[in-house]
Amino acid sequence: MVKRLALGALVVFVCAQAPAAQSNAVTIRAGTVLDGKGGTLQNVTLRIDGSRIAAIDQGGTDGTYDLRGLTVMPGWIDTHVHIGAHFGANGRASNEGETSAQEALAGAENLYATLMAGFTTVRSVGAMSDRDLREAIARGVLPGPRLLTSLGSVNERTGTPDHIRQAVQKLAKSGADLIKVFASRSSRDGGGRTMTDEQLQAACGEARAQKLRTLVHAHSADSVSAAVLAGCDAITHGSGVTDAEIKLMVDRGTYFEPQFLVTHNYLDHKKQYLGIGNYTDEGFASMQKLLPIRTAMFTRAQQDKRVRLVFGTDAVAGAHGRNAEEFIYRVRDGKQPFMDALVSATSRAAEALELQDKIGAIASGLEADLIAVEGDPRQDVTAVRRVVFVMKGGKVYRNVAANAKGSKTNP
Repeated sequence: MVKRLALGALVVFVCAQAPAAQSNAVTIRAGTVLDGKGGTLQNVTLRIDGSRIAAIDQGGTDGTYDLRGLTVMPGWIDTHVHIGAHFGANGRASNEGETSAQEALAGAENLYATLMAGFTTVRSVGAMSDRDLREAIARGVLPGPRLLTSLGSVNERTGTPDHIRQAVQKLAKSGADLIKVFASRSSRDGGGRTMTDEQLQAACGEARAQKLRTLVHAHSADSVSAAVLAGCDAITHGSGVTDAEIKLMVDRGTYFEPQFLVTHNYLDHKKQYLGIGNYTDEGFASMQKLLPIRTAMFTRAQQDKRVRLVFGTDAVAGAHGRNAEEFIYRVRDGKQPFMDALVSATSRAAEALELQDKIGAIASGLEADLIAVEGDPRQDVTAVRRVVFVMKGGKVYRNVAANAKGSKTNP
């Protein structure tokens, strides 16, 4: 109840701050558009009707917003965040002694920072506190990306296969958008497999029965292969995968979401995490040792264009609003072409969420989720840090481009 009251108070405040509803007829002039499916459009006018893209016309003389000189893309999608994770008043990641009100406010702050960074959809995996945030965003009274959440997770300690099925049913009844499954230990504890074949089959089978997608935390090769063979939809992490598991994911159509940012974020914020749970000196040494292994694995995996790589950051405290750094690590360290990285964060991510008919590309009929950056990320990937325009569902939440015509909405 306290959390709902706190969020309600926040909503009252942001209602006054959120962008005013725009007229149904909005046009955007764009010089360079990366459509999210690997294509490039030049010198077009995007016509927005309500929340959707009504048409894309060649040329044009004027527009509500003039984004020529910028690079326009679909709003980015991060398929793996922990939106409530934050540093507390003491600067630590433990958040001990916080009230429910403080927790709710921190989640709202993370959502706002993520939206301003160009991410118009995120999947949080996830806590029950995500539900109120999701509903407030959906009502349009809280500025943030479109939010999907698992509301919790299942693991080997959930119990027998029957217990796991019951837990999945409970999460589905509570309103979960997906089921998060832990099939292995943390990388700080070696990443070894934890769930049996029967437990994985129960988790992913019951999720399918509930018409929910599954995202499986799995580091070791055997935990990845077991999850894929159990029919789970997507693997996150996969630090120990070999060519055999990559081929298996290709054969089964499994989505694969490795990350760079999460490890760098922990190492960059060691002082805030050290001493909490398995964030020990040994745990940090394991993560440091894992970096080149993950890089080599990613480089190998992305060379096979059949692998369904999707963009996820595992954003925790210290990473919210910095999600786009994942692009830089993938291009710079993983040697992935930017256009491939962009597809993984737009149209393919939308497919992984089963939202491809709504978001993930710049095309007539889809939601008007549009962003613009200063510069061309195909030539200089650090341009992803310079987001100057954000539209979600036809509403502009950020417009600080120096040359952008139209009403200004400051960050």
